[in-house]
Amino acid sequence: MMNPKDRHPAPHPQGAFSGTAGKEVNTASLCRIGQETVQEIVSKTQEVFGLLKTWQLPNGVNPNIHQERQTKLQDLVRQMEVLFRKLRLIYEKCHESTAGLQHSNIEALVPYVEHLEGKHEDSESDSVRYVNEERREVVEKVKQKNQQLKVLMDQLRELIWDVNAMMVANSARSAVR
Repeated sequence: MMNPKDRHPAPHPQGAFSGTAGKEVNTASLCRIGQETVQEIVSKTQEVFGLLKTWQLPNGVNPNIHQERQTKLQDLVRQMEVLFRKLRLIYEKCHESTAGLQHSNIEALVPYVEHLEGKHEDSESDSVRYVNEERREVVEKVKQKNQQLKVLMDQLRELIWDVNAMMVANSARSAVR
């Protein structure tokens, strides 16, 4: 029995990256090609499952139809094998090109709110403290002025109410006379 790897030689690295001839192949473009390859693999897998879903047992079925479906299935499996080899080559190339890079902890690169709050208070400069204090004072003054305006508006409403009540009373007295 033959080894499946012996049946189909692995694609040549230049052939694996179709459409990239004459262009410099960097890690980012390899990742993009890898993403496209994964999408192709998923597409082929969906085709295989769709074919298997509609497949009936060969009992009483025309043998030619069964043979056609079997050939189609084998073709899809071969295409997927080639895509997986291509994906393996891409992975190895990316791994080679990033082997020299120092990988840092990703979580250390993302600033968290609780980490920032502690650092913010320690590193707060005098000018920032002054501005924050001034802001608090201005906000407090605005709240006081708003309260005063509310009191004035309530007094004005009461005055208007009283004036309207007096005008209605006067017009009622003059109508009676």
